[in-house]
Amino acid sequence: MTSAKRSDALPELPTIGEYVPGYEMSAWFGVGVPKGTPAEVIDKINKEINAGLADPKMKGRFTDLGGIAIGGSPADFGTLIADETAKWAKVIRQANIPLQ
Repeated sequence: MTSAKRSDALPELPTIGEYVPGYEMSAWFGVGVPKGTPAEVIDKINKEINAGLADPKMKGRFTDLGGIAIGGSPADFGTLIADETAKWAKVIRQANIPLQ
């Protein structure tokens, strides 16, 4: 398990971070819209996505697949993207990985 916390689907499976402090790597998915999309359209899409993610059937399906359904605001998603970009940029620099 490479995420920061143990999976609800496999709670007995330890995370790598339990053995290598600070280790965390997880995949995530989100929904984006074109630049210039009106705020009211973004708010409507966000509201509907969050409603879907709160549905017990959908949450259960995510869990069955080993995932976690996490909703939030467009600002939350922007913060996630910025944080992930900074984290992986640091890894790329430290590992001296050339950008092609």
